[in-house]
Amino acid sequence: MHILKLTQIGNSVGIVLPKEALSRLKLSKGETVFLTETPEGYTLTPYDPALEEEIEAGRAFMREYRDTFHQLAK
Repeated sequence: MHILKLTQIGNSVGIVLPKEALSRLKLSKGETVFLTETPEGYTLTPYDPALEEEIEAGRAFMREYRDTFHQLAK
């Protein structure tokens, strides 16, 4: 666990992530992170949760029409 302090950054407020956290998240300066509210609190992730939902919807579609895709691939 890391305790993070809010810091004034221009007219905004931000947090500074420790070097170890950046390394584990595979992040570097200028990249985007996503803060998502969950039942347990908040999650900070480098992956877009909306993209994950879209990918799962695509997989469900492909499962539903599997036979059609198989016939089209011939």
